[in-house]
Amino acid sequence: MMLALEMFRSVPRTVAGKAIGGRMPGVLSGFAAPLRLVTLDEPRVDRPGWARLRTRLSGICGSDLGALSGRTSLYFSAVVSLPFVPGHEVVAELLEDCEDLPKGTRVVVDPVLTCAARGVEPCTHCASGQTNRCERITVGHLAPGLQTGFCKDTGGGWGQQLAAHRSQLHPVPDGFSDEQAILVEPLACAVHTARRAGLRSGDRVLVSGAGSVGLFATLALRELTDAGEIIVVAKHAHQRELAREFGATEVVAPGEVLRRVRRATGAFQLEPQFSSPYLLGGVDVAIDAVGSKQSLETALQATRAGGRVVLSGMPAAADLSAAWFRELEVVGTYASAQGDEAFDKAIELAATDAVQQLAKTVTAYPLHRWREALDHAHSAGRLGTVKVAFDPRSSQ
Repeated sequence: MMLALEMFRSVPRTVAGKAIGGRMPGVLSGFAAPLRLVTLDEPRVDRPGWARLRTRLSGICGSDLGALSGRTSLYFSAVVSLPFVPGHEVVAELLEDCEDLPKGTRVVVDPVLTCAARGVEPCTHCASGQTNRCERITVGHLAPGLQTGFCKDTGGGWGQQLAAHRSQLHPVPDGFSDEQAILVEPLACAVHTARRAGLRSGDRVLVSGAGSVGLFATLALRELTDAGEIIVVAKHAHQRELAREFGATEVVAPGEVLRRVRRATGAFQLEPQFSSPYLLGGVDVAIDAVGSKQSLETALQATRAGGRVVLSGMPAAADLSAAWFRELEVVGTYASAQGDEAFDKAIELAATDAVQQLAKTVTAYPLHRWREALDHAHSAGRLGTVKVAFDPRSSQ
């Protein structure tokens, strides 16, 4: 038997979270959270290529908080299977040999449950390496689940053990701390974001948000592309400092974005009635790294006609008038693709000085303190924390 946090179906709690979660974040860890600490059977592995893992650390992601608060779109209800153990940012150790990886190997998990993991013939996307676009995420020998941490059959990192397929596993380099390793999966997503941005040499970029998603996107843009100026939008003082360390040319507060972009690009600012101002002209590419209505509209309003807006955070509803009127390319970027070798590049980025220093600030909680952990994660920006995680081994 093992301890795990389990998300379960509760219509009243989901409705309550959706209604007041944005105004009262405490409901995420209080009466409205459809989450419980339970004792479960350890995962069983009875198919080739699968192995059991013991979780060392598992991060709390914005998508996890969105699911718990009811803010996630019902679009995703068809590609999850409740009840499930959350946790898709995972560093763990193998409890048995898994093909070429011996027992005890420390690994990070690529959470996407592709055709290979499901035991079916590769779909067109998986065959071409675009595994994050897999079309078989509801079939095969697993329950529906777009990722580990959203599938009832695999478990997730918010439990003491989980199961994973060899195709998902990436060995952690010797010398990496667990805190460093837990940042590899979100870094892999940032690598994919930088590639989806499609920058030309010298392009001016706006990154809307300076949490972990925004910081890692900034680092990937600076290290992997020929971006020119990178302007990062940050709310808090510590985020402004980190954004510069991760490669930002300039950092601005949310209320200063249009003025700064207008000055840099010579754009015209318009003031519509009863609505937010926007620019004619602006940056070449904007990345929404938050997923809130405000952050997405900031990206749309600051991008030049014919430019590109990249949705890196799970998007909220927003006014898309700018996308129509200015003929913007709105591009989604979900997880990472095995064909991009994003995890290999992410491991390189995790070895940089900036990420090593950031890893020292990772804050981990035992499972039984989950309410405190979720409160901390929801307020991470204000509290000066970039990544909050669970350590299922701990009892302190």
